[in-house]
Amino acid sequence: MALIALAADKGAPGVTTAAVALGAVWPRPVLVAECDQAGGDLVYRLPAEDTGDAGMLNPSRGLLSLAATARRGLRPDQIAEHCQRLVGGLDVLVGLTSAEQAQAMTWLWGPLGRAFAGLGSVDVLADCGRLGAGSPLLDLMREADLVVLVTRATLEQVAHLRERVAVLGEELRGGPPLGVLVLADPRAFRGSVAEVDRILAGTRRRLAGQADAARPGPAAPSVSVLGGLALDPKGADLLGGRWGGRLDRSLLIRSAREAAADLAGRVVAGAARPPADTAPLVEDGRR
Repeated sequence: MALIALAADKGAPGVTTAAVALGAVWPRPVLVAECDQAGGDLVYRLPAEDTGDAGMLNPSRGLLSLAATARRGLRPDQIAEHCQRLVGGLDVLVGLTSAEQAQAMTWLWGPLGRAFAGLGSVDVLADCGRLGAGSPLLDLMREADLVVLVTRATLEQVAHLRERVAVLGEELRGGPPLGVLVLADPRAFRGSVAEVDRILAGTRRRLAGQADAARPGPAAPSVSVLGGLALDPKGADLLGGRWGGRLDRSLLIRSAREAAADLAGRVVAGAARPPADTAPLVEDGRR
């Protein structure tokens, strides 16, 4: 099915919160994978389904254990045994625990992206965290169906976003389209999204205009503002526990449901590649 890579530029706009919120309401089976090179934090923030281990996610079971397997070759059907489940039912692949571990695994991202893209049973939301110059995560992003950049609607973050879009447009030539998801105050939601769209218009035109005889080779990806998520600290806090009625009514989840439906509709399941694995992620309630 589909691979969607979520990332951000400078600052901490909430990529992990966005990935978990979208995953919680995704309209198809989904896996949230922590691929942040700075180290994941799901093990510190969210409770696991009752496993007898004090409700905590196991930091050793996830990307770290999968990487040990991947040195001998990585197949899509190997991913499931390294996944865990959050309270509320969301499947996650826990990330590395430190940036030092990530530095030793720059070889992993390309094979991992191809394995995610080859999963036939679920969509994958890959939380790629903050991007830097020449990030090894570009190898994963090239395998994605869509790359989504998350930003807050502040002048400094949108300015950094504009530069990142221009750079990614060059680095991902011939690759997936770029989308932007805006975290905005609900009181000025539509206006904030429209303003980000306006600021990015020049960059979008420049990238589109480069697909001519003066720039031979693969075309730059298209760029679009996809909408937004409500900047809702209370809703984000509720994601740290059991999501039920209160969370379901939060502004964060209400906006995430709309965004998830739109994103899922943009990546038609199975349209681009044949499924490599049709086994479910959960078997008898366990990985």
